[in-house]
Amino acid sequence: MTQGTTSGPLGLDPLLLEVLACPDTHHSPLTVDEAAGELLCATCDRAFPVRDGIPVLLLDEARRRGGTGTATP
Repeated sequence: MTQGTTSGPLGLDPLLLEVLACPDTHHSPLTVDEAAGELLCATCDRAFPVRDGIPVLLLDEARRRGGTGTATP
């Protein structure tokens, strides 16, 4: 197997998943919700989409979990 062919949940490199964190100030490392195809922040309860194996870590692209809609009005 060649280097770079190992993929983890959502097609993301497991080493990348270890370092990804919520882009908001002083927030948590992200966890994976494979069923929803999202990365989750436990601190602010945002869900960040993963599109074509690329995490979209923009606060205005995130949605608030718990039925409150998107992170921005």
